[in-house]
Amino acid sequence: MTLSIYNSLHRTKEKFEPLHPGMVSIYVCGPTVYGHSHLGHAKSYVSFDTVVRWLRHSGYRVRYVQNITDVGHLTDDADEGEDKISKQARLEKTDPMEIAQLYTRSFYEDMDAMQVLRPNIAPTATGHIPEQIALVERLINSGHAYEVNGNVYFSVDSFPGYGKLSGRTDQEAVQSGIRVEARSEKRHPSDFALWKKATEGHLMKWSSPWSTGYPGWHLECSAMSMKYLGESIDIHGGGMENKFPHHDCEIAQSEAATGKPYVRFWMHNNMVTVNGVKMGKSLKNSVNLKELFKTIDPLAIRFFILQSHYRSQLDYSETAIRASQAGLEKLRETLRRLREAKSGQRPFDMAPFELRFTEAMDDDFNTPIAISVLFELSKALNTTLDQGEGIDPDSRKQVESFLESCTIDVLGIVKPDGIGGEAVQMQSGKKLDGVMELLLELRAEARKNKDFAQSDKIRDRLLEAGIEIKDTKEGASWSQKS
Repeated sequence: MTLSIYNSLHRTKEKFEPLHPGMVSIYVCGPTVYGHSHLGHAKSYVSFDTVVRWLRHSGYRVRYVQNITDVGHLTDDADEGEDKISKQARLEKTDPMEIAQLYTRSFYEDMDAMQVLRPNIAPTATGHIPEQIALVERLINSGHAYEVNGNVYFSVDSFPGYGKLSGRTDQEAVQSGIRVEARSEKRHPSDFALWKKATEGHLMKWSSPWSTGYPGWHLECSAMSMKYLGESIDIHGGGMENKFPHHDCEIAQSEAATGKPYVRFWMHNNMVTVNGVKMGKSLKNSVNLKELFKTIDPLAIRFFILQSHYRSQLDYSETAIRASQAGLEKLRETLRRLREAKSGQRPFDMAPFELRFTEAMDDDFNTPIAISVLFELSKALNTTLDQGEGIDPDSRKQVESFLESCTIDVLGIVKPDGIGGEAVQMQSGKKLDGVMELLLELRAEARKNKDFAQSDKIRDRLLEAGIEIKDTKEGASWSQKS
């Protein structure tokens, strides 16, 4: 089976073939760094991280670019309002660049905790002002943009394909433009800003041929993606809320400048809800990742996200997240048992599981189905191990290699140097391992002396502390329950 991807531009699944054989270029809209990351960020970047991981697993060389927006994103997500980073700097009584640096570091800390791989290139908007100015000049010279009073706007009338991603009609775009802004200097209400003249007191500003000002929010992604990936790229990812106006504007300005298709495959991940309600700061139900990580293994958060398809809504609740943590621990426990089990003579057929896992991932990165295959594999393995016959060495090697490949390399739910996440290891795993080794020895000695009361007491007290002991033919093992 070949990889198929749901292309948001054409609203259908399409066979994926990169522009250049063996190589994939992918650009994903990064965060606007004015606050700590929340669960919505996690869903987006875990989802696209898994896309990149599967492409690499499939043999492609992937160049992954994910920007950092540190200027130009205004509070109304269009052409008016205060710069979000400048606003936060004013609230915290500091410099905008300090805000951007602080929350960029915070973002990467959270992504690292969930094993989200760093992009190959992470360009910042402020680091690419010359490229953005050059793109604006290109659009003015080709008649697609115009300057008024130091502001530069893209003329939507000059680009007949405006709105083709979101599917908005021209009239809908007009009404949206009217609601957002009614600036008389625009030729058309839906024309969008490429360059804004800075008002008095605006801190983040640069010299340009038109005014001292700053770039429009939509401009940076076009300028940076084309610089590092070329004028036409394979995949562009982002949230569904970015289709309009952000991605429609990207398409218009990029294709108007180059005359070439900008993106071959558009991918959009869906939103997060909290107990059925859309998550948002204004509703005061935003789930902060750093707070979440205090009680939940970050990799359990990753696993929770991957149990939902990237194009489906993800509903957060404490019950759901705890269930995901318990499910992840079952998979980890199977891998532990497999590594510790004695070899035997019984063969184990891996082929059906491997085939179904691959088919799921090749079907628009269907991680929920892929994970269900791993649970079926886990059940079959545990049944075999419970019988005490042992798996033959070749089969065991194949199974262990497949499980590690799926959980470490593809899904990223197991650490390369171990099985558990930070919460499972209680951030003092070595000490806990030593304590448990001693307790299991004492319990084994009690059982040997037929002191079952003492044996049961150790088991029950550990269970109260959230640690479960399992007795098998191969001996006792333990795991921490969520």
